[in-house]
Amino acid sequence: MTETRSISLDFYRLDDIADIVDNAQELTLDGEVQECIGRGADYIASIAGEDRHIYGINTGFGSLCVRRIEEHEQSELQHRHLLSHACGVGEPMPARISRITTVIKLLTFRSGYCGITPNTVNRMLHFWARGIVPAIPKKGTVGASGDLAPLAHLALPLIGEGKVYYRGELVDAATMLAGEGFEPLRLRPKEGLALTNGVQYINAIAVDCLLRARTLIRFADLVTALSIQGFSTAKSFYQPLLEKTWRHPERVTVAKNLETLLAGSNHHELPQCNIAHEDPYSYRCVPQVHAAARQAINFATQIIEQECNTVSDNPVFFYEEGTELCAGNLHGASSAMVMDLLAIALTDLSSISERRTYQLLSGQHGLPDYLVAKPGLDSGLMIPQYTSAALVNENKVLSAPASVDTIATCQLQEDHVSMGGTSAYKLMQVIDNLTYILGIELLTAAQAIDLNEGLRLSPETAKLFNEFRSEVSHLDQDRYQHPDIEKARQFVEQRARRWCDELAVK
Repeated sequence: MTETRSISLDFYRLDDIADIVDNAQELTLDGEVQECIGRGADYIASIAGEDRHIYGINTGFGSLCVRRIEEHEQSELQHRHLLSHACGVGEPMPARISRITTVIKLLTFRSGYCGITPNTVNRMLHFWARGIVPAIPKKGTVGASGDLAPLAHLALPLIGEGKVYYRGELVDAATMLAGEGFEPLRLRPKEGLALTNGVQYINAIAVDCLLRARTLIRFADLVTALSIQGFSTAKSFYQPLLEKTWRHPERVTVAKNLETLLAGSNHHELPQCNIAHEDPYSYRCVPQVHAAARQAINFATQIIEQECNTVSDNPVFFYEEGTELCAGNLHGASSAMVMDLLAIALTDLSSISERRTYQLLSGQHGLPDYLVAKPGLDSGLMIPQYTSAALVNENKVLSAPASVDTIATCQLQEDHVSMGGTSAYKLMQVIDNLTYILGIELLTAAQAIDLNEGLRLSPETAKLFNEFRSEVSHLDQDRYQHPDIEKARQFVEQRARRWCDELAVK
């Protein structure tokens, strides 16, 4: 059965956007949205011939705004705008990012304030239903004036230019249109600008990164619960009594996760447990550090949801009031800053994970050096920690904020930009690295659990442990470990959310 989602004027949360991208085979517009778009398009048509400067309709773009465009050239202006602005470079982004960008673009268009026509939106909806995904080169946006280059690539197939994923292949848009029996669209006044203006591209990356981060932060608690048992820590640092000292609800959440996950384990009763209950900070301060990352994710979610529901375009045409305003709705400062914040928070999460891995290999708490029976002859898990350290180092470099920089463009017309594209690309890499780092901690914790004499795993974590061991076996002696690390990463990438849901990790 074909699943259909209807775009309305409601406030869309991250989960709503994810549901559309993951499940909607068809998209429609509800009646109210259709009316808004129609009224907006009619208003543009009614003013396009007026004898005054109307930016984006009868003027050039950017610093060329003083150049008047004759009425008979207004459609050609929009056509050439897409062609001239499609200057992205790098490998094509995943199709998922293109699809999320399309959804957020539709959320901007639904107001009618952008001047897009129903005909153009309907073509976008047809593309969606047919699984036609515009190919967007990764780089080229400064995150102000909108994501001009990537959004131009998103829009090019509407006019028969650029490339798309079509029937499982990357093909020219002209080939796709022929296969669908369509002629290229002839854009109406303002439409080319409406399609390229706004920061929907960097917001799409932020949405995808946040969805991944929300799973990884939960899974970090779950992996930590395994490491705690492998390392035979005390249990004092996640006890409910501590809630009397906290004013951060996220700390309570992390501590309760650990308490629930570790119920039934005897890790704190073993003779190798630290008698003074003074475990290393990478264990003892997990409620504080993991909570801080959760706070950053929560804040970023709030901001990005607001951004996705904002009319990010310029100018905006208020058809009810009969006026248009040139403003700064094309600037991605909010998105850029929270993505930089997320990179910092997730880098710290990766750092504390690597430190727990290191502690498990350090020969403490009754565990053999490098978690191998014959250290010396065998190096055990020595080098996976090196890999983790290298990735943490890269994350630290990637945590330098891009949003503090600006480079003037467009003859100083656009003299302050967000650099949100760089913030977005960095964040994607930080999350990819974090997935490996948590996978390496999982690999190491499982090995420590095997070697921790007298340990009784909690029933909850035993389920996860057993499934992981069915994928990656115990390391009896040195072997080629790259496949083990890749399997661990895939386990995190593909199964983390299911395990967090199954074990009720908040």
